[in-house]
Amino acid sequence: MLRLQREDNFAILKQKKEAGMEQFLQQLHEMELFGKIEKGQIGAMLQCLGAVAKDYAKGEFVFLEGESLDSVGVVMSGSVQMIKEDVWGQKAILLSLEPGAVFGESFVCGGGPDSTVSFQAAQNSRILLLGFHKVLRTCSSSCVFHHRLIENMVTLLARKNVQLMDKMEVISKKSIRGRILVWLSQQVQRRGSRKFTSSMGRLELADYLCVDRSALTRELGRMQEEGLVLVNKNEFELLMEA
Repeated sequence: MLRLQREDNFAILKQKKEAGMEQFLQQLHEMELFGKIEKGQIGAMLQCLGAVAKDYAKGEFVFLEGESLDSVGVVMSGSVQMIKEDVWGQKAILLSLEPGAVFGESFVCGGGPDSTVSFQAAQNSRILLLGFHKVLRTCSSSCVFHHRLIENMVTLLARKNVQLMDKMEVISKKSIRGRILVWLSQQVQRRGSRKFTSSMGRLELADYLCVDRSALTRELGRMQEEGLVLVNKNEFELLMEA
């Protein structure tokens, strides 16, 4: 009787594990990085690339500035911020990376492997770590997914370059209001709606805009009084023409 109970428990655990893996593979299959790769090939691909999924608590660092990287990260859930700190401890958010985004690749294959920025979990996040050199080099089995994976990664890299150009456009404005308006305009154009919810809180937005948090709050208050924008925590509605 006890043996049968143990066998039943083992079968249940096995089913749960298989169901969890199926859900995991489906999630990857829906990401742009793995686009046009058959779901049945993803399991073999992960094994070939030495992939590891890790959970990071909010505020925990995935990669640190000055660290030598041999893997790239893929945001599976939560969000990750690319940040830069100066010698006085002032933090600037360079990019906010949402699920599906790839990060760390520039420091693995760019000739200077030591990271010049840090990547920090902005929320509780799950990150898939891929051995980048295994991505670039076709293995002895000549896995068919390698070329497709590289093409997908190039597409994502191009998109990240656009995000960095957006950031440069923001910080090119000298006034706080100018930076806010550029950022709002970008969000409205990207989302196709004048009303949106930002993944960044007020402090994070201030770090992204490279302005003081109190000054940002005051300026948003003035803009709301002037009928330019509606703000409720991290919810925004642009009232003026973008």
